Amino acid sequence: MAVPTESSTPTEPGVPTEPGAPTEAGAPTEAGAPTEMAEWSAPADADAPGDHTAPAARGRFGAVWLAAVLVFGLLVGLAIGLLVPRLTTPGDDSAEAGFLRDMSTHHSQAVEMSMIAHANSTNPDIVTLSGDIALTQHGQIGYMQAWLRDWHLSPTGSAPPMAWMKDSAGSVQNGLMPGMATPEQLAELRKATGKALDVQYLTLMRQHHLGGIHMAQEILTETDNEDVTWLAESQVRGQQSEINLIDAMLKELQAS
Repeated sequence: MAVPTESSTPTEPGVPTEPGAPTEAGAPTEAGAPTEMAEWSAPADADAPGDHTAPAARGRFGAVWLAAVLVFGLLVGLAIGLLVPRLTTPGDDSAEAGFLRDMSTHHSQAVEMSMIAHANSTNPDIVTLSGDIALTQHGQIGYMQAWLRDWHLSPTGSAPPMAWMKDSAGSVQNGLMPGMATPEQLAELRKATGKALDVQYLTLMRQHHLGGIHMAQEILTETDNEDVTWLAESQVRGQQSEINLIDAMLKELQAS
């Protein structure tokens, strides 16, 4: 699968933006500083207690103190921006980790089926579509595995498939996630040739995409992680577009 191009090529996932520094336009002027300084003289009673610092000097000290506070606040904001994403990455039992692991497995079967069709079909449209799907989904597997590594998590987990999804009972049939082909269907696809191969591949891939869309839509209700959200939304759009193409191709094959 061609690597999505964030638009579709995203900016580098997971990199926090830098808070904007305050502009000079917003800096306060020296309070009470006259435009033209008259000669200043000390109070009559020079020995009397009190603040004998010149007003201009006091103003300069106040501006420097305020600038220092603003710089300190900016540095603290930058530090928080850099540290918080690392401190809040999804955990091993999170929905995000479960989704990435399960979708990697789901994608792997799509790549396998597409490579079979790409190698054995004589229909140029099937060869092109299967190649595109294989490249796109293989690229997305790379994203998902990289994020798991960045989160210091294993690419596989101990939880059963689809455990990350609420109300997932019934989503897994015979150990297979939604839309996945059975071992028997894969064996038939490997043996098929000609039009039978093309029809079987398109039918299995349509079912596979529907299951993948279901999984992607579910994680969108569970996560606020920007990277995972971007990926899931890309998968929904891309696979729905491919389903539309598959429907047109099946109609054409069945009419021939």
